[in-house]
Parts: sequence; C-alpha cells; structure tokens
Amino acid sequence: MILRVPRFDPDPTDDARIDRAFGLTEPQAVACCNWPQEYPYAPRVTFRMFHTGARLYVRFEVEEECTMAAVAEDQGPVWTDSCCELFLAPDDGGYYNFETNCIGTMLLAFRRERNDPRYAPPEVMRSVTRTTTLPRTPFAERRGASAWSLTLRIPPSALFLHGVTRWDGFRGRMNCYKCGDALSRPHFLSWSPVAAPQPDFHRPEQFAGVRFD
Repeated sequence: MILRVPRFDPDPTDDARIDRAFGLTEPQAVACCNWPQEYPYAPRVTFRMFHTGARLYVRFEVEEECTMAAVAEDQGPVWTDSCCELFLAPDDGGYYNFETNCIGTMLLAFRRERNDPRYAPPEVMRSVTRTTTLPRTPFAERRGASAWSLTLRIPPSALFLHGVTRWDGFRGRMNCYKCGDALSRPHFLSWSPVAAPQPDFHRPEQFAGVRFD
C-alpha cells in the first residue's frame, strides 16, 4: 500500500480554502483494531492529507464515546489522552513520531528505535501549528458521544535531523494511529495493520509507503 499525498496551494491564511483542499482528498480510515480481544473498542477515526510544498496539512476527525485531555505541556505523555498520531520515516534509519492530543498538546521525537528518542527542540515544536475544534484548556475524562477534529500544519524542517526543505516529491513510509491509553475505554487503532503481541505502534518495519506529489 502506498498513499499518494496531493499538492494544493490554498492561501495559508484562508481557512475556507484549506477546508476545500481537504475536501478534495480521500479520507483514510484509522480502523485496524489490532488487539480485538483485549481492546475491542474502536472509535470512528479518519485522516486526510495534502501538502503545499512548504507545509504538510493533516486533519484527523474523531467520533468517540469518551474524551480526555489531561496533558497540557508539550513532550508529555499525550498518548494517555485522546490522541492522534502520525509516524513518518524518511528512510530506513529511523522515524519521527508526531503525537497530539485533542487540545493540541504534542510530543515530537526522532527515534531509531522505540526507547531511543531524540526530542524536537522548542523552535521545531513552535513551527508545527495545531488547530483543534476543542478549547485548548485541559480537562478530565468526559463520557458520552463526542466529535472533534485536529489539524496539523507541518513544515519540512520538522524532520529536524534530515534537512528536508520542501515536501515536493518526498518519499517515505508512515502509519497513523488513534489511542487513549488512560481512558475508561482504552483503544489502539491504526491505519495500516500492526502485527505485534501487544499494543506497540513503534514498528517502522510495518509502515506503509507514502508518496508526495
């Protein structure tokens, strides 16, 4: 499987044009419930992607039965909250994990393996714009049907160890995830299937291909 990421050129200050560009992309379901016996709950999750050369735009749309955003500081344990994740490998030497909770708190690191993170410096964190449909205020778990979306605008310099200057023609491998480790209904969903004995998203050998126009 190879995902093609189209190029569009909306005015970056015009949200309506950005929304129309997202509308021209095919939604991708984050629907692989890889550990159904232990974690059968599967919220409805999709993502869309396009790029402008200067920015990669990613939008996650989520419908779930419980939502939480306890982590307010970047580089914290956002995976314990209602969290959407993009893992992106530019080559075979490692991968970047963009993990963002439902109020826009982000963890970003480069890893050669799961337990060897190199965290993004503050200027890189500031360069990734995060927009959510929820207020940016932390909150304890809320039970009941909830729908929210998260939009990321990622410059190529966010791949801070690879010297990427444009997204045009980028080739790599990726996976997208939805998790909520500390929710009353924990879940671990992926876009591309993950084969592991227990929840583990840090499996770059199982990422799918991605190709940017």
